[in-house]
Amino acid sequence: MSFDRPFRGSAAIEAGVLTRGQLRGPGFRRLFDDVYVSASVPVDLALRSRGAHLLVAGTGGVLSGYSAAEVLGSSCAGADAPAEVTLPGGCLLRQPGLRVHRGLLDPGEVTRVAGLGVTTRLRAGYDLARLAASLVEAVVAVDALATADRRAPGGAFEPADVLRLRNRYLGVRGSRRLPEVVALADPLAQSPMETRTRLALVLHGLPPPVSQFEVRGAGHCHYLDLAYPRYKVAIEYDGGGHRTPQQARRDLERQHRLSLLDWTVVRPRGTTVLHWPRVVAVDVCRELERAAERLGLPMIPASVALWQ
Repeated sequence: MSFDRPFRGSAAIEAGVLTRGQLRGPGFRRLFDDVYVSASVPVDLALRSRGAHLLVAGTGGVLSGYSAAEVLGSSCAGADAPAEVTLPGGCLLRQPGLRVHRGLLDPGEVTRVAGLGVTTRLRAGYDLARLAASLVEAVVAVDALATADRRAPGGAFEPADVLRLRNRYLGVRGSRRLPEVVALADPLAQSPMETRTRLALVLHGLPPPVSQFEVRGAGHCHYLDLAYPRYKVAIEYDGGGHRTPQQARRDLERQHRLSLLDWTVVRPRGTTVLHWPRVVAVDVCRELERAAERLGLPMIPASVALWQ
């Protein structure tokens, strides 16, 4: 029995590999009732989700919401997010660190990934579009789960497909915001922070930028996270992978090549995107104004709310 993955404490005791005293000691961490893991294993949403799946085994329950997104390879929640499961309506289960949704799922809304029962991408996107804590996080989830790769685990979908489920489940909590979520979604987004950056612009009055815009020149091809091509202004979010010396050097070389092609690149910080999105919009708007003056173009339309 491996202790590096969630396991049933009662099964370990019955097999004689652990005692109750050992389970209660410093070597193990309790995730849920009778579900444990070695204390040396870092606990994140993926691990809690595996523990939750073990907890609901035999109930007809499956991982859903952010847990489903995690298992499907579309992580879009914080590491401290609770595990999520959907159980048949008659099941009663309450656990710290576990969010329980109750109701019957259509068989076509359930799949299996790595031995775990999870909702499909579309069902997870539909649930999170309704129930995420904010409009921004709802769009982040739909962007993360929708994909053009039809081989993706859990089935690819177009954001508009979410509205089909709304029509199937009329009157369900959170359904009223689904059209707005779908209108703001963009499955070309490459990361949750890229979606948050795009929404920082759109929700503060700027026109939607183009995602994954291709720029060719000087023997190179670059894909920009977000771009206003006519004004040659790009917006790129650099995550943790861009902090190594090697990647930083490649980023500088890339930025130099783009500048030779007359592109301006705005790189907002993560904390600014998360906590002061209006600042991101103001900074980009100023660069667009400079570009308009430099290139002799009309000012790009932007909401006066940026300056209030």
